Amino acid sequence: MVNLRSFEVPTVVKHAPGAIICLADEVKALAARRPMLVTDQGLVAAGLVDEATRSLKAGGVDYVLFDGVVPNPPIKLVDEAAEVYKAEGCDGLIGFGGGSSMDTAKAIGVVVTGGGSILDYEWADPQPIQKRIPPLVCVPTTAGTGSEVTLWAVITDPRRKIKFNVGGTGLIAPHVALIDPRLMLGLPPRITAGTGMDALAHAIECYTCAYAQPWPDAVALWAIETIGQWLRIAYAQGHNEQARYKMAMAAMLAGMSYGTESAGAVHAMSQTAGGVYDLPHGELTAALLAPVMAYNYMGEPYKYARIAQAMGEDTWGLTVWEAALLAVDAVAELTEDVDIPTLPEMGIPEEDIPMLAELAYNDPQTIGNPRDIDLAGYEKIYRSCF
Repeated sequence: MVNLRSFEVPTVVKHAPGAIICLADEVKALAARRPMLVTDQGLVAAGLVDEATRSLKAGGVDYVLFDGVVPNPPIKLVDEAAEVYKAEGCDGLIGFGGGSSMDTAKAIGVVVTGGGSILDYEWADPQPIQKRIPPLVCVPTTAGTGSEVTLWAVITDPRRKIKFNVGGTGLIAPHVALIDPRLMLGLPPRITAGTGMDALAHAIECYTCAYAQPWPDAVALWAIETIGQWLRIAYAQGHNEQARYKMAMAAMLAGMSYGTESAGAVHAMSQTAGGVYDLPHGELTAALLAPVMAYNYMGEPYKYARIAQAMGEDTWGLTVWEAALLAVDAVAELTEDVDIPTLPEMGIPEEDIPMLAELAYNDPQTIGNPRDIDLAGYEKIYRSCF
């Protein structure tokens, strides 16, 4: 029996400053005549959605606006949006916004093609998704999740107080990622930091996880290097178009490095804790990244040494172990420089550590972690955050 490894990139990536003017052309090229534009009210109020609707109107594309997306989108939201999609006679989707909007658009696609509730499609073996989602164009307005190219959507189950993954198959992937860094100009520093560090976590976890492969390794390393060079600049100069463009490309490639498999302890912890406290995923992931790296570096010292180099650290004359620890220090310093709040500052009580550790340990992403980790290991990492 051969355990075949595979890597799939079904999404076409198109990018340029001002690319949003091409949205109607991309929708029509996918033969969608009445897409649902999935976004949130904050982006409507900020006027960013106007950039999308202007292109659609100029191109003669009829559309249905669904602006009910909320952070950490719950099951009910997805299922209700799928009903609107069907009632309005939509035949395609546009995910416009951050990871929540793009994940919601993917999840809507799963429900309208497969039926039932999005809860029926929680990742499992055998794969519950059996049909390709309708034509989907994803337009990110943050440089973070990389959801515009990933094979995953993350949905919240309020009853269980967890987030669960849907996907792991090219059937859920967006058909086109349309990336315009100008949509990210002026993004608040706090969102720039949280989303940028989330992208860094994707790249580092996928580069070092048990499922690493040469192709995703290559794009993950490029993402790590680029984020190390440009996140501080994007944070300090919100209207620096070059910094926004570099971060947008890094986030996309970090998302692409995910492939069909899992990440590791950082996301096992941030997704489960996020389900309990409804905190911003990027900030939560960012706060956990360096502490998890401090635990994990012994599992992949050579890769951690390479991460240090990608982050701009001088490893000349160091042992592999010294260089590996430099990677941890470099990420911790970046986390501090972009003012990521700590877990206590986010309001997570220290007495919840045993409960949080158990949730993380039971998360499927635990098995991808580069260092063996048990309940005590998760508790150790959480305690280091306090």
